[in-house]
Amino acid sequence: MNSFDNIPVVEFLNTRFHAIPADDVVSLVLHWQAEPVRQTHIIITANVSLLVTMRTDSTLSAAVGKADLVVTDGMPLVWASRLLGAPVPERVTGIDLMEALLERGSTERLSVYLLGTTQQRLQRFMEVVASRYPGIRIAGARNGFFSKNEYADITTEINNSGADLLLVAMPAPFKEIWCEEQRSALQIPAVLGVGGAFDVVAGFLPRAPVLLQNAGLEWAWRLCLEPRKLWKRNLTTNSRFIAILATDLARRATHH
Repeated sequence: MNSFDNIPVVEFLNTRFHAIPADDVVSLVLHWQAEPVRQTHIIITANVSLLVTMRTDSTLSAAVGKADLVVTDGMPLVWASRLLGAPVPERVTGIDLMEALLERGSTERLSVYLLGTTQQRLQRFMEVVASRYPGIRIAGARNGFFSKNEYADITTEINNSGADLLLVAMPAPFKEIWCEEQRSALQIPAVLGVGGAFDVVAGFLPRAPVLLQNAGLEWAWRLCLEPRKLWKRNLTTNSRFIAILATDLARRATHH
């Protein structure tokens, strides 16, 4: 996979998705990294929460619409794609994609810039990357606590690092909107938002067991870890997603 020409594009729940497995995304990133002209490509892993938020956040919706690649992050969206007749091959989560890029990138001498989380967690994540992926060059790193006045300095620092891949470990929808807003200033072949992936890989947060991931219940695992923070948001998001999906299914049934 080395171009957009052969990537199937499907649309469901008012969102455009690229029906592409994680391995092909990795191949695309390595292809972009080797191109003579450094053109910025933004990859978004969209989950249920992001799709629901897009309904009321036009800036986020526009950012997702302009992304170069949008893939399905989570089994509920994979199942929805099949129910709505626009199947995608698999779920492609931010953390899995990040680890796959670091794994293959380690043999390709890929250079990365790490942006996000706290300084303590970022430092530990850098140590883990250096240990597990010795071929990866960490071109630069910065914690995720900065003001709007620092945006220009940060993009300059990222560009000057010469990194091939920018990993943005910031919460949604900030990371999607920030990446799109900085697109014209960035000169990085691939930009990927990974949410809390640095914290998980660095060992500060446990990831859900594979059984729960495959059952589409990773959200429930996170809810158990942070019930006070997440219960209201999860209840609202999941309810709205089910309503949106039911409405779309009913509309399609009527039209057929």
